[in-house]
Amino acid sequence: MIKCHLSRLMGEKKLKIADVTRETGINRGTITRLYHESAERVDLDVMSKLCAFFECELGELFEYIE
Repeated sequence: MIKCHLSRLMGEKKLKIADVTRETGINRGTITRLYHESAERVDLDVMSKLCAFFECELGELFEYIE
C-alpha cells in the first residue's frame, strides 16, 4: 500500500487544496484525490510538481507500507 502525505504537508504550511492547485497548475480533482488518499494512480509530472512545490523528496510525499 502506498500512503500519500499530501494532507500532512499541506497542514504544516496551512495550505488549502485551492492554494496547491493555483500554485502548481495540477487539476483540483487530482489534488483532492491525493489529499483524501483515494487516488489509484499518479502521473510522474504530478509527483514532480508536488515535490518541487513542497521542496521535498518523493519519499516525504509518498510512503510504501506493507
